Amino acid sequence: MGEGAVAASGWTLAAALLGFFVVTLDAVIVNVALPDIRHELATGMSGLQWIVDGYTLMFAALLLSAGSLSDRIGARRAFAAGMVVFVLASTACGLAPSLGTLVAARFVQGSAAAVMMPSSMALISHAYPGPARRARAVAMGGVAASTSGPMIGGVLTLVSWRLIFFVNVPAGIAALALLARSARSPHHEVPFDWAGQASGVAGMAALTYGAIETGTTGISSPRVLAAFAVAAAALSVFGVLQARGRHPMMPLGLFRSRTVTVAVVAGFAFMVGYYGLPFVMSLYLQQLRGLSALATGIAFLPMMLIGAVLTPFTARLGERLGARALVTTGLICMSAGLVAIGLMPATVPVALLSGLMILVGLAGPLVMPPVMALLLHAAPAGRAGVASGVFNTSRQVGGALAIAAFGALLANRATFLHGLQLSLLIAAGIALATAAVSRMLSSGDRPGLPRKVRPLWPRTSTR
Repeated sequence: MGEGAVAASGWTLAAALLGFFVVTLDAVIVNVALPDIRHELATGMSGLQWIVDGYTLMFAALLLSAGSLSDRIGARRAFAAGMVVFVLASTACGLAPSLGTLVAARFVQGSAAAVMMPSSMALISHAYPGPARRARAVAMGGVAASTSGPMIGGVLTLVSWRLIFFVNVPAGIAALALLARSARSPHHEVPFDWAGQASGVAGMAALTYGAIETGTTGISSPRVLAAFAVAAAALSVFGVLQARGRHPMMPLGLFRSRTVTVAVVAGFAFMVGYYGLPFVMSLYLQQLRGLSALATGIAFLPMMLIGAVLTPFTARLGERLGARALVTTGLICMSAGLVAIGLMPATVPVALLSGLMILVGLAGPLVMPPVMALLLHAAPAGRAGVASGVFNTSRQVGGALAIAAFGALLANRATFLHGLQLSLLIAAGIALATAAVSRMLSSGDRPGLPRKVRPLWPRTSTR
């Protein structure tokens, strides 16, 4: 590879990782700012849920189709278009005069993030075909965003919650400037499942709406029942289309692999706890315990830092103990942490809560890298990209439904503590059940792969 090509690859990697960073950051940075947003925009719990879920819902709903768009117009062009829209939507979020404007801008933000995610992965793949280096770069980019999100959100909210959105503007401009120095990316025609996409968006939106409105109007409300009916009908249509369509966006044949199925379930369960905990605890620590946004961010710091510390060692742990053991252990740690926090009295010291959240944070490095590696081993030849898209969609759906369901349980201020405890125990139950199911994980679903997990990541050089 010539010097020019090496330089172009470096610019490509920097642009893609910066885009990956802001997309991940925006999923977590908003939590500590929610009480301030609630006060300034005079909104209730359902409004806060839509601020978080507007982003996550569109991210999840469009993620599978976004990969096809990236292939059609080229990853470089798709990433640039997504980043431009993301920056404009972030500006609209920061300037939003009302809840409706903010939620609408968050929907657009999530749509842009869905385009950026697969295109950023494709850019990194084109620049660095080696899976080990690519996986480490992506893992560390995600860890950096997750770790810094609560702290950045806390610091910026001390000035104004609007800054948590404006911070995306210089980051986005920098990414576009770096992208301009990168090489062109290939593109090719791929089929697009329009009917599947429409039914999927309708089903997920109706399900989320019904769950959020349950907390406001009750589960027997006509509009809640209507929303769940629409969700059931739309998701049924989606299932039929995926089973019978010529070019489905989510081929059901993937789920013939037990490992793929369990990996998708594990991704969903992980996000229920890992995404749901910061949402409910941010509200608890600020509204009931009187902490500032910055103090709340600091309380989450140990939970987030454990991921940054352990992620570089995940590969070697997987080689020594086996990927399946890591996944099961991580989910058990998450469940134990959620139960412990959920059963603590309301007067427990914040420092103790912060320490217990480390158990939930352990699930990040113990669950996500190995389960993703197992998924890619088990995916049929030529379907690794689709399997990865399905996996990431399941994660975003888990996060969106956690916010919808837990927010509904927290909607009544008189029963807030009970709702918080119930939310954490539900997340713990899902994590524990998935830990039991994860014992079914195997790398032997594909011919030629041994039952015992061999090294899923090359050893890191000590030089």
